[in-house]
Amino acid sequence: MTIRVVIVDDHRVVRDGLSYLLGQEPDVEVVGEAGDGRRALAVVAATRPDVLLLDLYMPEPDGHVVLDALRDAPHQPAVVVLTSATDDENLIRAMHAGATAYLLKTASAEQVIVAVRDAAAGTASLSPELLTRLTRTLRRPPPQDPFQPLSPRERDVLRLIARGYSNRQIARDLAIGEQTVKTHVRGILTKLGLQDRVQAAIFALRHHPNS
Repeated sequence: MTIRVVIVDDHRVVRDGLSYLLGQEPDVEVVGEAGDGRRALAVVAATRPDVLLLDLYMPEPDGHVVLDALRDAPHQPAVVVLTSATDDENLIRAMHAGATAYLLKTASAEQVIVAVRDAAAGTASLSPELLTRLTRTLRRPPPQDPFQPLSPRERDVLRLIARGYSNRQIARDLAIGEQTVKTHVRGILTKLGLQDRVQAAIFALRHHPNS
C-alpha cells in the first residue's frame, strides 16, 4: 500500500527537502504541497491524502486553523505536525484538534518517516523530547483525590489549561487578570508536583477526561 502525503510549510526549501526525503521511500508518494493554510485545505480536498505533514506557523491561515477546519471536512487525513513550536500551548491545542503526531523540526529524517508511516496506520506519536515529559507524568501514581490540593479557582484554571487555553484566554474566560492566572498556574504546578503546562494538561485529562 502506498501512503499518499501532502506537505504544508511556508518555506519552499523545507517543502523541497521533505518531498525529496519522502520520495526516496518506496511506500510513500507526495501527492501535493502548499505554502499556506488556505491552499493546504484546497490541496487536501483535491488529492485526499492519507497523511498531511503540517507546519503550525504559516500565513493565511495558520496550521491550527487548518486542523480545526479538517474536523468538518469530507476527507480527514491523519495529521503529522512538524513544527518549531516547542511551547506547551501549541502542543496541547494541536493534539486536542486531532493531530495524530507532533514532531519538532529538530527531528531526524528517520523520525519523520516513521511518524508518517505510524500516522497512516493510525498510531499516534510525539517527538522523543515531548514523549519523555509525558511518560514521566503518566508514571506518577495518582492520589485518591488528585485535585484535593487545589483551590476551586485553581481547578477552574487547570480545566482550561487542559482545553489548550492560553493565559490570556483563561483570564478572559474567568474574568480575572492575566497576572492572577500566572499565579494560579504556578500554584497548580507546585501543589501537584508538575513541571510545566503539558504535564498539567495531561494530569487533568488523565484524572478527569471530560475536563
